[in-house]
Amino acid sequence: MHKRSLALAVAAALGLPHEAWAQTQGELQDLREQVKQLDKRVTDAEQAAIQASNRPAAENALNPAVSLILNGIYSNLSQDPNTYKINGFVPTNGDVAPPPRGLSLGESELAIAANIDHYFRGTGIFSISSENEISVEEAYIQTLALSYGFTVKAGRFFSAVGYQNQIHAHAWDFTDAPLANKAFLGNQLSDDGIQLKWVAPTPLYFDVGVEVGRGSNFPAGPQGGRNKNGFGSGNFFTHLGGDFGTGTAWQVGAAYLTTSPQDRVYDDVDSTGTPVTNSFTGKSKLWVLDGILKWAPNFNPTEMNFKLQGEYFRRKENGDLTFDTATPPASTGPQTGGYDSTQSGWYLQGVFQFVPMWRVGYRYDRLDAGTTNIGLVDSGALTAADFPILAKYNPTRQTVMVDWSPSEFSRVRLQYAQDKARSDATDNQVFLQYIVSLGAHGAHKF
Repeated sequence: MHKRSLALAVAAALGLPHEAWAQTQGELQDLREQVKQLDKRVTDAEQAAIQASNRPAAENALNPAVSLILNGIYSNLSQDPNTYKINGFVPTNGDVAPPPRGLSLGESELAIAANIDHYFRGTGIFSISSENEISVEEAYIQTLALSYGFTVKAGRFFSAVGYQNQIHAHAWDFTDAPLANKAFLGNQLSDDGIQLKWVAPTPLYFDVGVEVGRGSNFPAGPQGGRNKNGFGSGNFFTHLGGDFGTGTAWQVGAAYLTTSPQDRVYDDVDSTGTPVTNSFTGKSKLWVLDGILKWAPNFNPTEMNFKLQGEYFRRKENGDLTFDTATPPASTGPQTGGYDSTQSGWYLQGVFQFVPMWRVGYRYDRLDAGTTNIGLVDSGALTAADFPILAKYNPTRQTVMVDWSPSEFSRVRLQYAQDKARSDATDNQVFLQYIVSLGAHGAHKF
């Protein structure tokens, strides 16, 4: 009562009527209640955030980014794709031949990716062939929180040997890989291993990295990797890039891949036309230089733009070559002798988007068989006719294409190539291809 009387006295002294004072008190009470409710909401939100951060990783794993790439193709070839070969170069046993004649379902791709936690990200990419075979194209974890620009990748992934090798087929500017990639990397090199990369904190983009792998694919081999501890292959790479002018970006790179093939087999025929299986054991060293230039005057890749891309490969191999591994050596005399070769190849391609959605492109490929010395031939034990696939020849190919991309999720391409990989025939190739993407898909490499 004393406090109420005092309040009324103060109100009277200030000239406020009793009703006005009561209204003011009520508004203050409402304001206190609103502040109390707001404070409760903030507290509840904080508790919810804490609970979300403590949820099991399995809950996040149930919601990854999933995408499916569908690829179909019609091929018209003047030569039988089943007899495709790159003369002058050791066969890779890889998928280097053109697609089959007629209509076919190309390679489809299923990709699943998600952040595992704030330390790691996981990616799985699975290839589905037209023969209903499923293979693991890439499956790796990658760090997210290392300091000083370092990143570690572990699992199966496309090697950073050159530029084209790291790009998935659906993002290529042409239907197939350049001849150099086919001859030196078996189309595309993927291996089980670990990659360490460092990106420098500089205005220009600069990275340097190293990979070590099992050595389970060409140019290593045999398929499946060697039965040994340690590593079967190593790759050192670096890139430098930046911007200049108006809407122009560039990048150059270098890589050095070294491996030690053991009993790396390939099929050939002898001088009588009888099929034989030969094998190579020794050292294989590959150097790759790559460069790319992109120009988009309005800084908008969906409008007019131009891309120039090229790579140079140089490989040196030396060791022992065994002829006809299925025949006992005693029946034909010496079958193993020294072998060394120095070979190279390159390609240069340009793609011009002259209006939105439409692009045209041209690519030129050339391989140089260089010098190849076969000990069994030099010693007179066999003749050069017993190694016809290794006969000196410099394959070339010219390719033109036009494609239409109504959106970033679909593309239709028409391509013509004059392929002179065979020494005895020119293959005129026409491809009509569609590529569509369903679902979330990460950004492609620069």
